[in-house]
Amino acid sequence: MEKMYFEMESQSSNEQFARVVVAVFLARLDPTVEELDDVKTAVSEAVTNCIIHGYEGGPGTIRVEVTVEDRKAIIRVIDSGIGIYDVKKAMEPLYTTKPTEERCGMGFAFMEAFMDEVTVQSVLGEGTIVTMKKQFKQARGEEGRKVLG
Repeated sequence: MEKMYFEMESQSSNEQFARVVVAVFLARLDPTVEELDDVKTAVSEAVTNCIIHGYEGGPGTIRVEVTVEDRKAIIRVIDSGIGIYDVKKAMEPLYTTKPTEERCGMGFAFMEAFMDEVTVQSVLGEGTIVTMKKQFKQARGEEGRKVLG
């Protein structure tokens, strides 16, 4: 099992940083371009939710944890923001708490579409943990090694 984590300020400029760091860490699994793009999109959505909803655009810290075991990645995006009043409702496609802003309410739907499993734990006034899991296919190089080995 391998683990990695980092913390960053709740700023929109850090969304791209988070997705790249996670992608580089997962590159050791020799994922397909599509698998890596899926993870990057899901991480972007989770981090953006922390910035926009968790901290409402204000200061705060976002922690990203990645664990890899065999070919399965578990990614946690954690904030200590305001929390989510109704997680089930928040996860409904097109639901948004910021209708006056140009938000489409698809963040959790995208995470669920691109990852194998998404769970959300939240406590009002304490923050939110989004856990995303992705099982990667067999490494592209392993198939050839099995034939030769």
